[in-house]
Amino acid sequence: MIEGLSDTAWLRIGLAVAAVLLFVAIYFGSRRGKRGQGKRIAASKGEAGARLEPTLREILEAELAHESSPGPADNADVLHEPEAEPLPGPTPVGARPVAGYDRIVSLFVVARAGNMLSGPDLVVAAEKAGLVYGHMNVFHRMVDNHPEHGPIFSVANLVKPGAFDLHTIKELRTPGIAFFITLPGPLPALDAWDTLLPTAQRMAELLGAVLLDEQRNALGRQRIASIRDELRAYDRAREKLNIKPGR
Repeated sequence: MIEGLSDTAWLRIGLAVAAVLLFVAIYFGSRRGKRGQGKRIAASKGEAGARLEPTLREILEAELAHESSPGPADNADVLHEPEAEPLPGPTPVGARPVAGYDRIVSLFVVARAGNMLSGPDLVVAAEKAGLVYGHMNVFHRMVDNHPEHGPIFSVANLVKPGAFDLHTIKELRTPGIAFFITLPGPLPALDAWDTLLPTAQRMAELLGAVLLDEQRNALGRQRIASIRDELRAYDRAREKLNIKPGR
């Protein structure tokens, strides 16, 4: 257990993480009208006391496993945002031009025991960290000078439903925030990670909070190196298929 976080704080974080998973599922969704829409992801099996809520990665793996299972092609779940008629006017800041994704990388910044993150502090920290408020009422890190390419990563609230309402931001108190990259994105996976990590570290510092990995463990050098290796392999696999970032 991380120093400074009580059992009650861990429970609070666990429930909050489950809430933001629901938000991400809604954010990207599956194809309307197809079998399996709104299905629940089974809790991980393990020893007594193990976490019960799925991680972002487990949701993705479960969806991918279902997509690759045998059966009629038109019954398979597709990982993309819900279909909708194009709306007139400019594209919202942070909207993804590419609907599909095959991997999520996530980190969490959470308040220390006995504390909560306040809305005004979050807004100031987000601005200092170079984030912009946009699509789905969450914060995004955009490609410099090319917002049309979509977000490098996004930041959601750990309080259900995951969005930040600027009209009530002064009253907001939350146990933490979730950073997530959806791949493929506008940058190579490793470049996206190298953009996310210092931003998350900076916001944790500004907020006096704790930075955790997707398993809610302290993010250390070994885990950072492991993530970098995984994303480097992801980029190489796409390069072999001659797939460019953003596709």
